[in-house]
Amino acid sequence: MDITVKHMSKKEIAAYSVGLFGFQAIVGFLNSYQAEFYGATMAADLAVVGILLLIVRIVSAGFDPVVGNMIERKNSKRGKLKPFILLSLIPLAIMTIVIFIQVPLRGTALYAYIFVTFLLWSLAMTLGDVPSQAIASVLTPNPTERTNVVSIANTLKSVGFAAAYVVVPIACLIIPGGSLVFGYEGGKDNPISSTEYLLSAVIIGVLGCLMFSLIVLCNKERVAYKTEKMSFGDMRRTLKDNKPLMMVIVSYFLGFGRQMAMGIQIQAANVLLGGQNLIVVLGITTAIGSMISMAITPLLIKKLGERNVFLMLSVYGFVISFITFFIGTENRVLMFSFLFLIGLQFGAVTLLPMIMTADCVDYYELKTGRRTEGTAYAVLSLTIKVCLAMGTALGLVLLRTAKYDADATVFSESTKSLVYFTYTALPGIFSLLSVIPMIKYDISGQKKLDISKQLQDRREAAKNTK
Repeated sequence: MDITVKHMSKKEIAAYSVGLFGFQAIVGFLNSYQAEFYGATMAADLAVVGILLLIVRIVSAGFDPVVGNMIERKNSKRGKLKPFILLSLIPLAIMTIVIFIQVPLRGTALYAYIFVTFLLWSLAMTLGDVPSQAIASVLTPNPTERTNVVSIANTLKSVGFAAAYVVVPIACLIIPGGSLVFGYEGGKDNPISSTEYLLSAVIIGVLGCLMFSLIVLCNKERVAYKTEKMSFGDMRRTLKDNKPLMMVIVSYFLGFGRQMAMGIQIQAANVLLGGQNLIVVLGITTAIGSMISMAITPLLIKKLGERNVFLMLSVYGFVISFITFFIGTENRVLMFSFLFLIGLQFGAVTLLPMIMTADCVDYYELKTGRRTEGTAYAVLSLTIKVCLAMGTALGLVLLRTAKYDADATVFSESTKSLVYFTYTALPGIFSLLSVIPMIKYDISGQKKLDISKQLQDRREAAKNTK
């Protein structure tokens, strides 16, 4: 296939983008509301919940290489990736709903229930997550088109992560006498009820999976592959030998706290703005900046290359996060303006690792003759989950330190200050740490184009010898 022409139709790009939107809406819903649901409706300790969620994500992360290994072995007329997305749809929808069912449990029994249900959800999510990320590397052999498609899709994916901030308030309006309708007493809204959480889960779980299925129905896997029977030792050696991919992974781990703010957004809205449903204001403010960041990132890549854009956005994230913290919360217009500016860094967190991992797959194919999307994206998926869990757990533990109470109507100044620091400045420190490994990353600019051209020549030569 010619790497200089466009291969994907607008319909395919839209299907891929909407599919990621739906999937990420589910992930964002749990990431933002799950801990608060346990605390507000079942009196769970948020610090304990945070540790539990971290443990589950680490345990379930062991399933990522299993899925990656199955992908490498897959030989199907539908491709090597789409069959796994299809298998994930029903269990993902069911477990999203189950998690938000209030149960009459307390203490150890409740925490055991949380562990088991979230583990089952995490396994279903992984089954769809690894191939939906990996498919970006096979939709088109054109590296420029791939960058643009990944940018469009991940922009919509970012919107999907914030979709729950709109859906949950709508669910509160649908329920008669819901918290949003009658909740404003003395400037403080009532906590979201268990019925409102469950209705939100049904809407997001079902619609999200229907959208996610569009990737299976409408997209094509265009880049040729050979079935690889890889042991887990082979997968480990593949990662070890792919040094650019190792840099991407280590960078993500060092920057795990960049996503801390997303894990405590509903609690931050409760403390800083006076209500859980006001997460829609807090979340969308940052999400708009994130959308703009991902829209302009491909243009920056053309001018500066992937590595330099990553370094620039990460250092910018550090600086703007501390400025936002120091301006405080007294002037709401100024605060929201700077929260929007914080969102402009998130192209480095969500978009660039996806693009870089696809480039690392090409690099490794040129180096060894083996194309290992399953392995590379399984490792990236594992990394994202563990880092998100670590960030959320750290955020929830700091909320406990700040004496956050989901049922409180008034918070002390010390609580507000620590929550605001955790939401703004602390992620900025991790953003700066993520720069360290990426200084030596070099699959960018002309080298990236040369790799794609050599792969095209190799594939054409292989066809001619058949």
